[in-house]
Amino acid sequence: MKTEQQKKNFPVVCIGGSAGGLDAYIRLLTHLPADMGVAFVIVNHLRTVPTMLHEILPRYTKMPVELITEKLDLEPNHVFIIPEKRDLHVLDGEFRLKPISKPHGWPDVITVFMLSLAQNCDGKLIAVIVSGYDGDGADAMCSIQEVGGVTIAQKPHTATQPDMPESAIASGCIDYILSPEDIASQIVKIVRAETK
Repeated sequence: MKTEQQKKNFPVVCIGGSAGGLDAYIRLLTHLPADMGVAFVIVNHLRTVPTMLHEILPRYTKMPVELITEKLDLEPNHVFIIPEKRDLHVLDGEFRLKPISKPHGWPDVITVFMLSLAQNCDGKLIAVIVSGYDGDGADAMCSIQEVGGVTIAQKPHTATQPDMPESAIASGCIDYILSPEDIASQIVKIVRAETK
């Protein structure tokens, strides 16, 4: 049985995206080792369309890819996918799902989850914003940095839709601006530096 501290104390990478995000997720996952001891959470801001990511992404990683359900444990060496029409939070090492707080207009599910991570997660945080419309996630970047996390935006010219990375960069709280492949390399470097 793991202690509560062991359950919580591992790096968490949140990858937020939308339109064009699938290309970025694939390019990232294919360049990431499956045994780094990191939990990856993909928050794709779909409001009404059921996500297919948990069916598509297992082709590109050896990590288990799971659609998040209520009270599912946040575990290392897994990829977790937000379901549609839900806000995602984390509490005591478990995912919590709530009805989407912004059902109309552009959703802010990435911001909601990243702020929850900043408030409730003990491990190292890495927040990544990739291709998508609007600016979801940008409002959480400074909060991630304030708790010692690292923030990364996809290089806008490598994104199908550069709005989300550009909004994140405009927050003034981005540590790295990289292509998806280089984001993967940077995550590996950050995690290895933490575990030395």
